[in-house]
Amino acid sequence: MKTAPAPQTALPISAQAISSELEVRIRKRFPNPEGSFNLNVHFRALAGFTILFGASGAGKTTLLDCIAGLSDPDDGRVAVGGEDLYDSEKKRNVAAWKRRIGYVHQDLALFPHLTAGENVAYGLRTLSAAERQSRSREILEAFRIDSLRDRRPAQISGGERQRVALARALVTDPRALLLDEPLAALDRSTKSSLVGDLRQWNQHHRVPILFVTHNGEEVFALGDEVIVLDAGRIVAQGRPHEVMRAPRLETVANLSGFENIFDATVLALHEDRGSMICRLGSGPVDLVTPLVGAEVGSRLRVGVRAGDLLLATEKPHGLSARNVVPGKIQRLEQRDVTVSAMVDCGGTEFEVHITLAARDALGLGPGKAVWVVVKTYSCHLMGM
Repeated sequence: MKTAPAPQTALPISAQAISSELEVRIRKRFPNPEGSFNLNVHFRALAGFTILFGASGAGKTTLLDCIAGLSDPDDGRVAVGGEDLYDSEKKRNVAAWKRRIGYVHQDLALFPHLTAGENVAYGLRTLSAAERQSRSREILEAFRIDSLRDRRPAQISGGERQRVALARALVTDPRALLLDEPLAALDRSTKSSLVGDLRQWNQHHRVPILFVTHNGEEVFALGDEVIVLDAGRIVAQGRPHEVMRAPRLETVANLSGFENIFDATVLALHEDRGSMICRLGSGPVDLVTPLVGAEVGSRLRVGVRAGDLLLATEKPHGLSARNVVPGKIQRLEQRDVTVSAMVDCGGTEFEVHITLAARDALGLGPGKAVWVVVKTYSCHLMGM
């Protein structure tokens, strides 16, 4: 279990910067028996939500620890609002408790022997009793947990504990906020309510919020900006719809939920139609895809989401979709209320997601002949 950062010195809201920018340039090396892991990132985060997105082991939590002052980089710079918190050239390294950066870990790190109110007030010990009470009451009310002030963490729900952890981080009026997968264990409605309260808080405080997740839905729901990490490096950055909807890297495609990713060769270009024809692998499947800057014979990768594909038990006619590929169902896997159908199309296998009702209505099962319908603009092209 992580150790919670030491309490931060709280300042009156009037002393806070109205808006701040977080600048991070960090290098840190971790030698291990299987080879070294190198964190090497450089980015700026403005006021609002910046999503740190990546698979486990990409370096997301290590990055947050370096920003918070819980781990020291080998070299680089961390600054908020132009003030250096860490600068290897200047030999400056501000202690974690003096950085005024809020940090909520995935495990929350609430003190089990303290009540919710005492947990929230923990970082305000330098203030007078009256000021501590006033500030605590204000944030408890803002996050709708004032009625829980006398209960300990074990006596409240998971969503309520998340609210207490956030309130504890925010009561000190931090200049930046770090959130390490804080919504991972919550249901959709609880997530939505909590995020709404956090957004409202930040409308008044305007600080950078780095939000770590590996959940693609949270990227679109929360992010003003998304930074994709892979093996300690930034591989993509931009607006969520730019990075996630039309990925140009296979790493991003995998993280974004592209279940189908194929090697492909460009067979023909149709510039007048804005399309081209790509052959998948060495098999018989040719797809009409959007036109990109490629030449005939170029090697690419084609990504298609399983939820963007359709299945038919009779060959469709009169469709706008340009790709209708015959195949045979290999297997069906039920995943809660979704069915994943694996379809062999002459050696090229597609994963298609359908509903339980569609499976039953079409009488789908292993060995069933089907047609896979692929819309042209469901095909996303990536470099190899």
